[in-house]
Amino acid sequence: MEFLYEYGLFAAKVVTWVAAVAVVIALIVAARQKQEDDGLKVKDISAALRRQARRLRLETAVNEAERKTLKQDFKQADKAEKKQGDHRDRLYVIDFKGSMDAHEVSWLSREVTALLQLADPGDEVLVRVESGGGVVHGYGLGAAELQRLKGHGLKLTVAVDKVAASGGYMMACVAEQIIAAPFAIVGSVGVVAQMPNFNKFLKNRDIDIELHTAGEYKRTLTLFGENSEQGRAKFREELEVIHQRFKHFIAENRPKLDLDKVATGEHWLASDAQALGLVDTLQTSSDYLLAHSNSKRIISLSFKPKQSLKDKFGKAAEAGVSRGLMKLYEAGQRPFG
Repeated sequence: MEFLYEYGLFAAKVVTWVAAVAVVIALIVAARQKQEDDGLKVKDISAALRRQARRLRLETAVNEAERKTLKQDFKQADKAEKKQGDHRDRLYVIDFKGSMDAHEVSWLSREVTALLQLADPGDEVLVRVESGGGVVHGYGLGAAELQRLKGHGLKLTVAVDKVAASGGYMMACVAEQIIAAPFAIVGSVGVVAQMPNFNKFLKNRDIDIELHTAGEYKRTLTLFGENSEQGRAKFREELEVIHQRFKHFIAENRPKLDLDKVATGEHWLASDAQALGLVDTLQTSSDYLLAHSNSKRIISLSFKPKQSLKDKFGKAAEAGVSRGLMKLYEAGQRPFG
């Protein structure tokens, strides 16, 4: 009995030591992975398309003999490529899906910096832009980030599959070529600003708001104070200045545009915008990549910062609310009966 007790005690110590060592090793591995994983992901799209094409051909082969021949051909092609290397020109792909505050531009900056470290002059970069615009300074920086690519001798193409309006089009116009899906929305070369004013509401409740400034136009319009016609005029003047800068930027990058026609703040479907010169070719990004998949090696880069548990829960809740609102909207579009 005493032997069993001592043996059990020994076994418990061994298990404890093994568990402790395992925990230490796990912590070291996790720390190393955290150091190596900077959020930048690289994917070989060409390889993925090739695997898909091969699988489809194998699954639709007429008979086993054809399937066997295909496998041999694929094996020989892989062997030759491994020996000779893939010397095709490269086409890099990055995605920009912008929100109102354009915080995604910081991610774009990381991707552009990585491309400049990787790509050679003459390589092409396809940027898939999706944004309805937002803050001027954010999208101005986004356009400047794309100009970095051209400044280093890279060919820049922008694809618009859904929308590139206002600030989104400011970014898109930097490209040497803009392709767009026929029903994508482009344009909206204008500036808009609005704010509520609670001054009457506060006055009715005998609440005074004091605002002190140094400088005649330090504050033109306010949320809580009483706005003056002079302040409104100055605010409209500032909007007009931004609009003129926007138009000048568009003209620099697409000099053939008739600004009197396209800088009215209107937006168009790409099928109509092509005639105005806002886009060059009607084509989806998927079709563009497929068309170049044989002649070029296509590589995508994406930067995604690590999310905290709080961020994940927040996004999940936001997605749930969005889906719920969409279902209510769809229900409202269906007739009763």
